[in-house]
Amino acid sequence: MGCGKNFDTGNCVCDILKEIADVQSDVVENCCDTSCERSINDLLGDRDNGNRLDTVPVLLYCKDGCKPFEGFGAFEDPRNQHGHGQGHGGDRGGDRGGDRDRERCDFGAVVGSFFFRVKRVDNDCCAVLELLRDGDDKDKNPEDPTKQKTCQLRTTGICISVDLDCFCHVTCLPAIQAQ
Repeated sequence: MGCGKNFDTGNCVCDILKEIADVQSDVVENCCDTSCERSINDLLGDRDNGNRLDTVPVLLYCKDGCKPFEGFGAFEDPRNQHGHGQGHGGDRGGDRGGDRDRERCDFGAVVGSFFFRVKRVDNDCCAVLELLRDGDDKDKNPEDPTKQKTCQLRTTGICISVDLDCFCHVTCLPAIQAQ
C-alpha cells in the first residue's frame, strides 16, 4: 500500500488512514461498541418497546489542551422569588443594601461538570449545552472528577453557550435517561 494510492488529500497520514478504513470496512462490519453514531442510534431506538432514553451525554476537549472541558453554572436559589434578569425596578423604599439586595445576589450553589446534553446548535456552531450532574456526589473520584457513574447523570437546568470551533474532540457516552 503506497501513500495516497486511492486518495489525494495532500496529507499522507490522512490518505493512508482513509485507505485502511475502506479496506477494513470491506472485510468486517465496521461498528464500534461505544461511539457517537451508536449512541444516537440507541437514542432513536425502538421507543415502542419501552426505550426511555432521552440523552446522549458528551465530553468535549478544547483545542489548546488534552483535558476535558468543564462548564460551570449556578442553580437558581429557590428562596429568590425575583427570577433571573429582572432589574431593581423603581423606588426600592429605602431598602438599600438590605436583605432584598442580598436575595437578588444569591445565585445559589455554583457547580461544574464535564458532562453535557446538547440543547441546540446554530449555523455558526454556537451551541447551548446543559450541564449533567451525577445525583450522588459521593461516588466521584477526587483525583479524576470525570470518573463517576454516568448512568446516574441527571439534567440540571443549567445551560451554557459555547463556540464549537474551540473544540477538537468529542466523546459520546452511551445514551441514557437523564430527566
